[in-house]
Amino acid sequence: MRTLRHPLATCLATLALASLPAQAEEQLVDGIAAQVGSRIVLVSEVMRMTGPQEAAMRQAGAPEAEIARMRAAALEELIEARLIEELVRQAELYVSDDEIDQTIASIAEENGLTLEQLRANVVFHGMSFEEYRTQIKRDMERRNVVNAVVGAKVSVEESETRQLYEQRFANQPTGGVAVRVRQLLLTYGEQSKPDRATACARVEAGLQRIRAGEEFGEVAREMSEVAPKDGGDIGWLHLDNAAPWMRDALAPLEPGDTSDLLVLPFGCTLLNLVDRREVAPVAYEQARERLSQELWEMKLAEAYHEWIENLRDKTYIERRGYFASAGGFAIPAAPDEPGAP
Repeated sequence: MRTLRHPLATCLATLALASLPAQAEEQLVDGIAAQVGSRIVLVSEVMRMTGPQEAAMRQAGAPEAEIARMRAAALEELIEARLIEELVRQAELYVSDDEIDQTIASIAEENGLTLEQLRANVVFHGMSFEEYRTQIKRDMERRNVVNAVVGAKVSVEESETRQLYEQRFANQPTGGVAVRVRQLLLTYGEQSKPDRATACARVEAGLQRIRAGEEFGEVAREMSEVAPKDGGDIGWLHLDNAAPWMRDALAPLEPGDTSDLLVLPFGCTLLNLVDRREVAPVAYEQARERLSQELWEMKLAEAYHEWIENLRDKTYIERRGYFASAGGFAIPAAPDEPGAP
């Protein structure tokens, strides 16, 4: 049976929880925000969950209606958590301390941290390590419920996997060379843009820094208009699909080399060849497992949404006080969602 993989990357997001903002404390007195069956959600839980985001929204001058929608969305997440907790209790889908320890160790490893560094990071962001362990425990038990209750009912047919393969790889190249490239680009000529001489002078200065030993990615992160957050990394390109000027510039380069300054009709640029490899077509058997897992997770998400909404309908849920009007704070559906205008 397939299982929903633990989202390691999202676990550190729990580090963002912070203390209750003073302004929110003045507006909402602690009490019961919602009754969920025999369980409750406290106002303080909602405010703790939304604290950092609310502080940022208030600093940006967000209206109270937006803050109310954000709080209401957080309450709905906590209501869902209470529903899951009850199912964990009923089905005894608890996780052990050893399982929690192993997961935390994996999170630290995935993020390049020691356990001591992870612990310090948790505390730095305003959460005790015990609170962090509790959040990890809840995430793992939710995964257990999803796998046991929903995942067992989800299946992927071979024909569906093959159809996705055809969609994904029908036009793949059958040979040739692919290159992974970083680019430093400054455009010129438009309003608010430098002229060609100025732009090219800046790129030339960047080239000299690279030749003096600075990393291409660091210089591109500082200067480039192309993928600056990624150090100018534009990913893998098949040479047959690259523009002629790019093919010509990359042809003599070895991995790690940077081109000379290139002056184009729209800008001045440098190219850095990260790697080069021969292209081999992806066979169905190579992609089958990955594509099947992708389809399964998509179906699981759809099935889980339907299941949790059905569970909500069958459970007594009462939002109280400030949150009694939570429905009025509902976030409008996106244009492509059912019920959207």
